[in-house]
Formats: sequence, structure tokens, C-alpha cells
Amino acid sequence: MITRSSTPPRGTRTEASTSTDTAALSNTRARIVGTRTGVLADSVVGIVRASRAVAGAVAGIARRLGSVITPLGWIVLALIPAALLVGYRLGWIELVAAGWASVALAALAAVFLIGRVPYRMNLVLPHRRAVVGEPARGAVTVQNAGARRVLGSVLEVPVGEAIVELAVPSLRRGTTRTEDFAIPTRRRGIVKVGPVRTVRADPLGLVRRELSWTDGLELVVHPRTVSVPSTSTGLIRDLEGAPTRDLTASDVAFHALREYQSGDDRRYIHWRSTAKTGTYMVRQFEQTRRSHLVVALSLATHDFADEREFELAVSVAGSLGVRAIRDGRTVSVVVSAITPEFAKRRVYSVRPLATHLPDRLLDDLAVVEASVNALPLRDATRVVAEGTPGISVAFLVCGSRTTAQELRLCAAEFPPDVEVVAVVCDPEAVPGMRRLAGLNVLTIGYLEELRLALARAAAVA
Repeated sequence: MITRSSTPPRGTRTEASTSTDTAALSNTRARIVGTRTGVLADSVVGIVRASRAVAGAVAGIARRLGSVITPLGWIVLALIPAALLVGYRLGWIELVAAGWASVALAALAAVFLIGRVPYRMNLVLPHRRAVVGEPARGAVTVQNAGARRVLGSVLEVPVGEAIVELAVPSLRRGTTRTEDFAIPTRRRGIVKVGPVRTVRADPLGLVRRELSWTDGLELVVHPRTVSVPSTSTGLIRDLEGAPTRDLTASDVAFHALREYQSGDDRRYIHWRSTAKTGTYMVRQFEQTRRSHLVVALSLATHDFADEREFELAVSVAGSLGVRAIRDGRTVSVVVSAITPEFAKRRVYSVRPLATHLPDRLLDDLAVVEASVNALPLRDATRVVAEGTPGISVAFLVCGSRTTAQELRLCAAEFPPDVEVVAVVCDPEAVPGMRRLAGLNVLTIGYLEELRLALARAAAVA
């Protein structure tokens, strides 16, 4: 008896499995025609593809026209068919004349878009960094690379939110001209300069075509800083190299002798004591430490009365950090972390800034901004105290809204051997320094007072 197997031969696929695989697809074809096949389904897919291609081409043309035709130009273009159709239909000669006049204006405006000036341009910033309030300039070099004289033109250079217009006179073949312009540095931050562009437009403003000739550049405007005296650590008891209570097997501050233990370095065996006692004796030292300075800047608007206080605080943090970097000290400059707007919970962290070069630190400080979502000084201090080992000096930079009670709580977050100095930026207060429980509070109203106060404290120490 011969039994026929219902299993299909290997390598073939059943109609059911094919239908299942097709139904599982989620691409565009499946969404349009489902599992249907045949000429009709292919025709529907072809029509959809063609319509999308046409829509893409129309959208591209519309974007190009939209970048050239001004709102007034669109009004004139819309007026042409409306005026001609209504004028001829109703016999209004005035509308017919207005329609044909609009056609003439549109044709004349299109003539101004024809051609391209044979310029070669170069945008130069002599310095990529500047200090807030100090003058900064840029320059545009224009060369006529064509075979004949070109007429004068106007260049537009975007500088931040403004646009600087530079008038270039008529240039002979091969002639080069340089035009410089001022860059505002009223506030720290990054000022985007360029790209340089030329504008071709008709006198009535129906069309406007912008051509970019250079790449854009950036000018970093640093906060203002002052030169803090390097002896400012005179107000700090923990100077670099001071011994601690921690014992170590090798250092420079001798502490005592003890018996040799397995693993001790034989270089520190004290042979005279060994000869007297008959037992190997080794030197034991008090561990000295290199002063680790931390500058913590609050970004919370809760700690500042206005923008002027915050800008002063940024300058204070920059002055302290730059001085420590130039002195070769171990320094960390941190700012409050900002919680994202739609985060489920507050972000408890701080953001370290670059401290390997003074310019890099000031680059980072140029872009910090106060925020209502920034971590308050008390929480930021706790994060710094727990996450930064070996702190010996901590500068806490804040505004006038930070109370004395909050400053005492901030100082309590650090170990007892850490010297804490709070720098309160308050232009309305009387400058000076006072001692609270566990910390020094230095109040300043102007940046120059920071230098004077630290120099005076260093002289007294």
C-alpha cells in the first residue's frame, strides 16, 4: 500500500505560508494594496510612486521660488491672472492695464536675477576669542576673478542676531579689496559670524536672491576676569605640602620608626636603629598632600537676584580657576547640572569644566547660563563633597539670595579639614570678609574687589 505524504517537497512554499509572510509586511506596498497582486495592484503602486515623485519635484520648485520671491512678489503674481481674467471678463480697462503692468514688473524683476558676479571672498577673524566689553573685528576680502570690471555691490554679513552691510565699490579685473567690520561683545557667549552673502534684488523688492560665498565662523566671548594674586592661599590654613594625619611608608614628613614588616621598601630601613635593637627598623612618614582647589559655581536662579549678579559670579569663578591653572595647582571647576524640562526627577550632579588650559576653561564659562532647573548650591555642594576626593580648599560662588544659613549648611557637607570660602556676589552690599561657623564669607560688589580682598587676606596671613 502506497501512502502519499501531505508534506510538500523541500524547497517549495505553500500558499498559506506565502500569504502569512505577505500579511506580516509593514512596508508601503502592503499598506496600499495589502496582499493583492496582479496588474491592478502594480498599477496602483506605480501611480503612488509617480505622484510622490511629482509632489517632490513641485515641493523642490516651490522651495526654490520661495527663497527668491518676496511676499510682495507673490502678491504681484497673484494679481496678474486675477486682474486679466476679471478685466477681460467685465471689460474693465483699468484692471487689464494693471494686469499687464504686473506682467511687465515681474519680467523686469526676473532680469535682476540673471547672472553671477565673479567674486572670490574670504572671511577672516583675526582672533577667535575675545573678552566681554573689549573691541573685536572681522574682515572680508573680495577679489574680482572675472575678465572685466564688475559693478559695485552690497555684502551682508550676519553677526549674531544683526546683519552688517558692507559696500564694495566697482572693481577692475584682478583687484582685491578688504572691508573690516566691528563685532559686538556686550555679552559673553558665542557670536556666529557669516557666511558672507551677496543680495541681488529688484528696486521694488519683488525678488531677492542671496548667494553665500564663505563659511560661517564663531567668535567666543569670554567673561571678564582679573588677575588674582597667587598668594591668595594665605587665607587658607591647608597649604600645599602640609602634613596630614594619614601615615604612609614613603613621603618627606618623618613621623616615627617601626619594626620591619614583609613587603616594606628596604630603602627606608634605618640602619643605626637596627644595629642598636638587633631588629630591622624602618622609617614611617606622615603623608603630605597637594592642595586640591575646587571652585563650585551655582547656576540656579534661586541664588541670584538678577543677571548682573550672575555675570559677576561667572567672572569670579573664571578668575579663581585661571589663577589656579597658571599656578600649576590641582583645580576642579564645576557648575550645577540642569534638569531637563520633562524629566521625571531632579538630576543630582554637577558638570565639570575644562581646567587643563585657561582658555578652555573660559570657553566653557562663556556658554553657561542660569536656569530655574539648575541644581541649587546646597545640593551641588553635597555632590562635590561626596564625589571629589582630596579636597583641601573649596570656593562656593553664589549671589545675594543665598542666605547665611544655607552657606553654613553647604560648609557642613565638607570634612572638617577642608577650608571653605563662600564668595557672595552682591553689588548692593558693603564689600568685606567675615567668619561664620565653618567658613569664610567674602562679599564683593565689583570684580576688582575680589583681587583686593584676596591680596589683603594674603598679606594679613
